[in-house]
Amino acid sequence: MKTLLRISFPFSVLFLLILFDLQAQDRLSGEPFATRSEVIANNGMAATNHPLASQVALDILKQGGSAVDAAIAANAFLGFADPAMNGLGGDMFAIIWNADEQKLYGLNASGKSPKNLEIDYFLDRGMNRIPPASPLAVTVPGVVDGWFEMHEKFGAIEFDKLLEPAISYAREGVAVHAEIADLMAFLDRDLIRHYGLPDDFEWEDLPTFSKLYRPDGRFPVKGELFKNPDLANTLEKIARGGRDAFYKGEIAEALAGFMEEAGGFISKEDLASHNSEWVDPISVNYKGVDVWQLPPMTQGMSVLQILNILEGYDLSKYGFGSEEHIHYFTEAKKLAYADMHEHFADPDYYETPIEQLLSKEYAAERREKIRADWAQGYGPGLEAESHTIYLSVADKDGNMVSLIQSNSWLFGSLMTPSRLGFPLQNRGTGFTLNEDHVNVYEPGKRPFHTIIPAFVTKDGEPYISFGLTGGDMQPQGHVQIVINVVDFGMNLQEASDAPRIRHSGSGTGTVELESGFDYQSVRSLIKMGHTVQYGFERFGGFQGILFDGTFYYGASDSRKDGQAAGY
Repeated sequence: MKTLLRISFPFSVLFLLILFDLQAQDRLSGEPFATRSEVIANNGMAATNHPLASQVALDILKQGGSAVDAAIAANAFLGFADPAMNGLGGDMFAIIWNADEQKLYGLNASGKSPKNLEIDYFLDRGMNRIPPASPLAVTVPGVVDGWFEMHEKFGAIEFDKLLEPAISYAREGVAVHAEIADLMAFLDRDLIRHYGLPDDFEWEDLPTFSKLYRPDGRFPVKGELFKNPDLANTLEKIARGGRDAFYKGEIAEALAGFMEEAGGFISKEDLASHNSEWVDPISVNYKGVDVWQLPPMTQGMSVLQILNILEGYDLSKYGFGSEEHIHYFTEAKKLAYADMHEHFADPDYYETPIEQLLSKEYAAERREKIRADWAQGYGPGLEAESHTIYLSVADKDGNMVSLIQSNSWLFGSLMTPSRLGFPLQNRGTGFTLNEDHVNVYEPGKRPFHTIIPAFVTKDGEPYISFGLTGGDMQPQGHVQIVINVVDFGMNLQEASDAPRIRHSGSGTGTVELESGFDYQSVRSLIKMGHTVQYGFERFGGFQGILFDGTFYYGASDSRKDGQAAGY
């Protein structure tokens, strides 16, 4: 009897496993990559990279706030809870759908380089790049001004109420989430290589940073309570004094004084003269939907160029994960990134030929360069650090916000003014010191930006508000979301969860694939001259909201700690 029991038990388990597997296949029929269902709601939706940020946004919506109000509140919270990625010392971009006007608005809330710093300062010291962990990499932080610009145009409740959740959490503390703890641990063990610092560097060399984020001689770990009362005080000053408190008042005095003492060049004049800019989003039609990005100096236009090239291929016929899908995507990416390297810069200093680069005729010319049977190199690529948060919010009135915000690198420049509660970005690393390049460093100039929000409309109506973090992965990820939905018929959550492709390097470069692609496709790609390897990181993090005319469908990347939530 004992023998029979030992034999029959595994078979019973096997039967149950088969039954559950069949039920799972039936439940996810037609959605082989989805890790969970979409969140569906009709009053409002928030999709952010932190579950509590999504709850903060929903609370503001339930109080009568607009999508813009909720986005500001969530962003302010993330500046506290996810400080390596974003905060008051960084820049922000947004695309906003205004339901009353049935119109898209674009906001460039990025800052400029110091007006009293010339390129000769770097060249005379033999520098071939702007050092990332230094005051020289700091540009004017733009996010606070961006909040006020959005709120003045589209806010529904008082601005000070939007900062209350972040202020409260900063005082009382929040448990550190796994992904945030992992990023801090990465920086702890790999700081010198990551930033190119001297081998003898120690955290004590950054006393104000260490006091704020390493008070016990280490970063906080997962599940540990993290507080930032200095940031709470700063947010309260902004809530009371408005943008002038940050750019002209006590905070500006502290910022400028810190920069001067640290050997930087951001001055009170640089801060006082800062302003965000409303810009017209640019778009192309891709197989029946209009995909929208912000113009250069962001890299968003490369998304549109890749889609224009891919429009000439019947990807749905080839199928997701086929060698044709991966090959044509990779070749189109290389061509678009070569154009990006040559043409994307601050429009006040260089006029990017947007109309030409986005024309279907130009896309056809570029497409002719692609061989169906062989991988090629078309020019320089892009390798860019960017550690970023993205969020999307939609409200009961049909307004939608696609917002992205960043310190650039992890904790930006690491330069941290005393008693303000945040580090300053190092977005100046987006400049080159090559004097013949369109993106060369100049005083009072905005650097090239990797961070890009996205939006999709269909027949003139809002369809998808989305974004994807990850430096040079962002345009590649945006394109894959669009083709997953349009060409491969995936819902938004499956489009997010499906395995991704990442091409890196110049020339033919390297094709990195997440697990889930068929090995026959990989073998075919290798025969076509591609260098292929499997990867498990650097594939970005997606958040998005789809609107079907009645309901919002929220999706959040399974690779991240985020959450889509509605009511």
